[in-house]
Amino acid sequence: MVANNSQAAKSRLKALDDLYRFGGEANHPAATPVAANVGQASKEYMMIEFCLMDSYPNHRFRLYEGIRKEYMTESIRRHGILQPLILHAKSDGRFTILSGHNRKDCGIDAGLDSGPAIIKFNLTEVEEKVYVYETNLMQRSFADMLPSEKAAVLAEYHAEMFSQGKRNDILAEIQSLANPPDTRDYSTSVEFRRSPGTRETLAVEYGLTPNRVAQYLRVNKLIGPLSIRLDKGEFTLSPAANLSFLKATEQKAVDKCMKLNGFKVDMRKSDILREYSDTRKLDDETVYYILNGEIGRLPKKNRTPTIKVAKSVYTKYFQPEQSVKEVQRIVEKAICYYFSHIQEQETLATAINTDQYCYSSYDDEDSFEFEP
Repeated sequence: MVANNSQAAKSRLKALDDLYRFGGEANHPAATPVAANVGQASKEYMMIEFCLMDSYPNHRFRLYEGIRKEYMTESIRRHGILQPLILHAKSDGRFTILSGHNRKDCGIDAGLDSGPAIIKFNLTEVEEKVYVYETNLMQRSFADMLPSEKAAVLAEYHAEMFSQGKRNDILAEIQSLANPPDTRDYSTSVEFRRSPGTRETLAVEYGLTPNRVAQYLRVNKLIGPLSIRLDKGEFTLSPAANLSFLKATEQKAVDKCMKLNGFKVDMRKSDILREYSDTRKLDDETVYYILNGEIGRLPKKNRTPTIKVAKSVYTKYFQPEQSVKEVQRIVEKAICYYFSHIQEQETLATAINTDQYCYSSYDDEDSFEFEP
C-alpha cells in the first residue's frame, strides 16, 4: 500500500515536471529570484524551506483546524506534500505564499522543514490576489465557504480590478497544476468565473439574489472580530450587514459588549444600533443599553388580564353541568349588581363614618353625635 502511494506521488511530481519543464536545467538559488517576465513561473521544481515563506497579507480564508488539520497532517506524514505550493518571490530573498498555507502548517506539524513549490516572479498585487482567491475557490466550492469568505470573494470580483483574459490565463494554469496529466486520482475541478462587475452578474454566477450579493458586499466591511462572530453563527447575514454601516470604533464597542456580557444581536437591535450611529451618539454605554434591550424595548400591550377563581368558590356557586357561557352570564350580572348596589352602599357607609368622626371631633354648639 505504501509502495503504491509512493509511486502515485512520484507519478504526480513527474507530471508536474513535464508540465512546467522541471529538471534538466540549473536550479536557481531558493532565496535569489532572477529576472523574468511578469507572472513567469520558475523553470524548475524547487524545494523551499518553510522558514523562508511568509503568509499572504490580510489572508481572508480560514486555515484548517481540528480534525481537518489533523487529517491533512497525517496524510503529509505518510505521503509527503503531493501538490506544490505557489510562492511569489520577493526582493529580500523571501517568498509570499499564494497557495499552500495549510500545506505549510501541516507540513511543519508532520515534521518537515521544506516543501515543493512553484515560484512566480514579478506579479502585481492584483495578480497575487487572483492566485489566492482562485486557488481557495478551487479547493472549496463557494457554497462551502464561511460567510466572511464569501463576502471577500464577491467583493473582489465586484471591484473589476482585473482583466478577464488575464484571469482566465491564471485559472488555466491553476487548473493544470491541480490536474496534471495522468493524475486523475488527485483531480479537482475549477470553476471558471465569468466577467466580474454588477451585482446581477455575480448573483447569477453564484446562485444568489442581487439583494443577498449586496448584503455580502456590506459584510465585507465588518471588522475582523465581528466577521468571526458571523462565521460562528452568533448573528445572521442581515444583522451583520446592518453592523457593517457602523464606524470601526462603534463596531469594536459592539464586539466588546458582546464579549463581556454575552449579549446577542438580532435584526431589531442591529436596526437600532445603525439608527443611533446615523443620527445620534453611539458610545459604549448606549451600545450596552441597546444590546441588553433597555433601549428599543417594545411597550407592553394592554391585554385584558385573566382572572382565576378558586375551585372552592366556583363549586360553591356553579354546577359542573353549567356551560361556560352560562357561567359568564351569571358572573357578569353579579358584577353589575355589585357595582350598582354593594359598592354604592360601601361608599355611603364610608362617607357616614367620616362625617361621624369629623363632627364628633368638634366641641362647639354646632357639633352633634351621629346615632345610627
